[in-house]
Amino acid sequence: MPTTAGSLRRRVADYISLTKPRIVSLLVVTELLAMVIAARGWPGLRLSLAALAAGALAAGGAGAINCWYDRDIDAIMGRTRSRPVPAGRLSSGNALAFGLVLSALAFIGFWVLVNPLTAGLALAGGAFYVFVYTVWLKRTTSENIVIGGAAGAMPPVVGWAAVTHGIGPLALVLFAIIFLWTPPHFWALSLIVRRDYAAVGVPMRPVVAGVRRTRVAILGYSIILAAFSLVLGVWLGAAEVALAGALGLGFCWLAVRVLRERAGTRWARRLFRFSILYLFVLFLGTALVAATVG
Repeated sequence: MPTTAGSLRRRVADYISLTKPRIVSLLVVTELLAMVIAARGWPGLRLSLAALAAGALAAGGAGAINCWYDRDIDAIMGRTRSRPVPAGRLSSGNALAFGLVLSALAFIGFWVLVNPLTAGLALAGGAFYVFVYTVWLKRTTSENIVIGGAAGAMPPVVGWAAVTHGIGPLALVLFAIIFLWTPPHFWALSLIVRRDYAAVGVPMRPVVAGVRRTRVAILGYSIILAAFSLVLGVWLGAAEVALAGALGLGFCWLAVRVLRERAGTRWARRLFRFSILYLFVLFLGTALVAATVG
C-alpha cells in the first residue's frame, strides 16, 4: 500500500510538473493584480477564484502541450532532460491529452463562470503560445521570444476583461509591459543555458547573434521597458511614476552590469532573478496604487 501511494504521488507530481507551475504562478499573479487594477480595489472572491482557476488551467494546458511538442529537444538539454516525458515517466500521448483536457476545461470555466470574452482571450493566448511560439518561431528564428512573448502578456488582458467585460487602454499598457519585459528576462536565461540551445539547434539570440550582441539587446530592451512603464502614471499619477521609475532604474542597472561582464554569467543570473521580482513588485505596487486612487 505505501508503495502504491508513493507511486500515485509521483505520478501526480509528474502531471503537475507538465504545467510548468512556476510559470503558471507568475501568470496568474499578473492576471489577479490586473483584476485589482481594473476594479480599483478587490474584484470579489467568487470572480477572482473563478478567473484564477480557469487561468491556471489555461496556462497549465499550454505548458503541457509545449512539453509534449518539445520532448525531442528536452531529452538533450541538461535543464529539461529530467522532465516527465523525455525521462520516460509519462508517455507523450498522455501529456498531450492532459494538456488538451486542461485547455478545454479552462475555456469552459471562463465561458461559464466569468464571461465569453475571457474565454476567447485565454484560448487565443494558449493557441499563440503553442502554434506560433512553440511550433513555428522557437526553432526557426532568433526573434522567437520577441514575438512569442505576446502569449505570456495575455493574462493581464484576461484579468481586465474578467472585471470590465472589455479591453481598455490601461489593459493594453499592462500587456505591452510584459511584452517588453519578456526578451530581457528570457535572454538573460538564454545566456546562462546557451550551450543547451546550441546543442539542439534552437536559434536563441546568444547562439545566433553571439553573447555580446545579446547583452546589448538586453540593455536596449531594459531601457525601453523602464521608459514605457512610466506611461502607467497617465492613469495612476505620481506615485505610480515613482514606483515604475525606481524599478526600471534597478532593471537597467543590472542590464548594464550584464553588458560589462567580461566572463561568466553571474550578472545574467542576477538579472534573471530580479526580472521576476520586478514584474511581481510592479504589478503588486500598481494594484495598490490603483486601489488607493480609486
